[in-house]
Amino acid sequence: MKKFSRPFWIVLGIGAFFFVVVLVLSSVLELGERIRNISVYLEYAFYIVSALLFYFLILRPILLVLFSPTFSIDTLFDEEANAKKNFAMYKRVARNLESADYLKPEQKQELHDSLHDPILLKASLSKLFDETIKKELNKVIVHHAETVFLSTAISQNGRLDLIAVLVINLRLIKELVTRCGFRPSYAALGKLSVNVMTSAIIAESLEGIDFNQLFPQQGINLLSEVPFLKVVTGSLAQGVGNALLSLRVGIITRNYLFMNLKGQTKKDVRKMAFGEAVLLLPSVLAESVKKMPSRLKSMFEKVF
Repeated sequence: MKKFSRPFWIVLGIGAFFFVVVLVLSSVLELGERIRNISVYLEYAFYIVSALLFYFLILRPILLVLFSPTFSIDTLFDEEANAKKNFAMYKRVARNLESADYLKPEQKQELHDSLHDPILLKASLSKLFDETIKKELNKVIVHHAETVFLSTAISQNGRLDLIAVLVINLRLIKELVTRCGFRPSYAALGKLSVNVMTSAIIAESLEGIDFNQLFPQQGINLLSEVPFLKVVTGSLAQGVGNALLSLRVGIITRNYLFMNLKGQTKKDVRKMAFGEAVLLLPSVLAESVKKMPSRLKSMFEKVF
């Protein structure tokens, strides 16, 4: 099979971004036309609010990821002679990690004390990535998958599901990058953008899908072990599908960040992501079902 070049994925990622912009813009304009029947000024106010939300929920996370330093984990396992060559990159990543709220004070202090020596800093980063950061990334992935499930299972509108999945997955990638202190390569980001776009489009098309059509029989048998999941139908089935896609996006992002550390090829990353997502899905759904009553209660309290 022909291997696509790095520029191809970068261009494809840019194209995916503009495609998503068109989808969001069409939704905003469609709703704006309906609001116009009420008031022209209300329509203008809606466009202003939509522009602000687009910046903070979509554009800003993308910019934060793009302007994060790129970093290759395998440099932490090179010979010590290469540590001096990569010292500037190590320091930039370390300074980003010093602001991470999930690190313990002693871990931040160890990083700070190592900033003057490339060998010490390399060892500190290697220890931190292996013992703490990988576990933190898994927590972030599961948390966002739960949010996707709860948001799209409650929603009764396919276009709202599209926007919710898009925003949550972008925030997921942004948080994984900020917790690592670096981003994947531009080519990897291009591939991720295609995954995010695909997940958002599928989220809209899942409206009204039957649960038995969403998963093969083996998957249904596995999910049936989760309490109360046998009754999942309709809108809840959409949430299940979207949660699975979100898990896959998060796992692919994590694997791109740690790919060299794991010694996996890009093909391995893609093949293993879905399998790991399926294994994580039952625990995500079980936890989400527990949280659903409180989420519904908070929604009604806001309305009334």
